[in-house]
Amino acid sequence: MIKSKFAKQTFKKYIMYELFNIKDKVVVITGGTGVLGASMVEYLASHGAKVAVRAINREKGDALIDKVKADGGDAIFLQTDVSDEVVLKKNAEDIVSKYGKIDVLINGAGGNMPGATIGPNNTIFDLKIDDFRKVVDLNLMGTVIPTVVFAKYRVDAKKGNIINITSASAIRPLTRVAGYGAAKAAVSNFTQYMAGELAIKFGEDFRVNAICPGFFITEQNRTLLTNSDGSYTDRGNTIIAHTPFRRFGNPEDLLGTLHYLASDASKFVTGTVAIVDGGFDSFSI
Repeated sequence: MIKSKFAKQTFKKYIMYELFNIKDKVVVITGGTGVLGASMVEYLASHGAKVAVRAINREKGDALIDKVKADGGDAIFLQTDVSDEVVLKKNAEDIVSKYGKIDVLINGAGGNMPGATIGPNNTIFDLKIDDFRKVVDLNLMGTVIPTVVFAKYRVDAKKGNIINITSASAIRPLTRVAGYGAAKAAVSNFTQYMAGELAIKFGEDFRVNAICPGFFITEQNRTLLTNSDGSYTDRGNTIIAHTPFRRFGNPEDLLGTLHYLASDASKFVTGTVAIVDGGFDSFSI
């Protein structure tokens, strides 16, 4: 029994610390070299996680790993293709060989293509079906395949934690981004499906959740939201007008939610799509 008031307070602090402690967790992230992904990698490593970054661009990947290591973190880069099951299995083997386990998978790979969008002067009949299919493959299958590979790897341990990245366009249909929105909506659905599938059949220590970022300036959408002089485009202004916080998100705005979902603090949370959007989805006029 804990008798003194000081001892009780110390014990409570210890319990709280352990709930959010991610030190030595092995976190695998796909698409980890983008603006948002790189921020996640640096943050997780700075809090003691061992991070395996899987992405296509080796130059960016190596530069990110060098930065993490220079800051005292532990990370490795593996060149990958999220649509190739064979490559992903080899990645998983290499990660386990290096770190001995995999605790968390973050499915952050994604992207868009001009041919899968419908501009203000175009119609649905201008949609390029091949580009639409590629966008769906990258965003949806690029989540499904790594999830299957990771989950199968963790079945024997009866424990796993998967965090998918969706989009504001998954919640409500937004103009232009036809293919991207459809794919990300499917990722949200798949998140909730897999939450039940894994927990019911393989145990309650399997969790699958998603983070739904609102509008963040990335290389993918920079020219769509901002002009060359840094001012907002018409679309950028429209988004800001519908965001109660009156700004775009900063990469660090996602990190608190990411930490919570990656830690044991969320051990009774699964099937959740956590919206981080400055109020965009909740606001209407």
